[in-house]
Amino acid sequence: MIRPGRDDSPDRLYTLTGGRSRSDDHDFDLVTLVVSESEATPGMQSEHAAILRMCRLPTAVVEIAAVLGLPVSIVKIMLSDLLDMGRITARHPRAVAARAELPDLPLLEQVLVGLRNL
Repeated sequence: MIRPGRDDSPDRLYTLTGGRSRSDDHDFDLVTLVVSESEATPGMQSEHAAILRMCRLPTAVVEIAAVLGLPVSIVKIMLSDLLDMGRITARHPRAVAARAELPDLPLLEQVLVGLRNL
């Protein structure tokens, strides 16, 4: 696994992103959850492979950057590449929470009454 403190020279960062300074059409933020959809393949860039291994379970962009020891902006570009290749899925936690079913209002009112009676 990649360890923080690796050479973060501009040359290395330029190489990781292919010279790009921002991710194309994808809007990743710090809390976007990333999940691997495939395993790493031979010849794949080591940082891409590390992301795929790390994201077997949902992992936030900020966590990926911290573990890799890379700037978030660089990680977003790499995630954009992986998303374009279909190797990851990404979603914002709010989208997940919006789909969660909330209890109905009468049930919440009953709970509130019960708490007041304690």
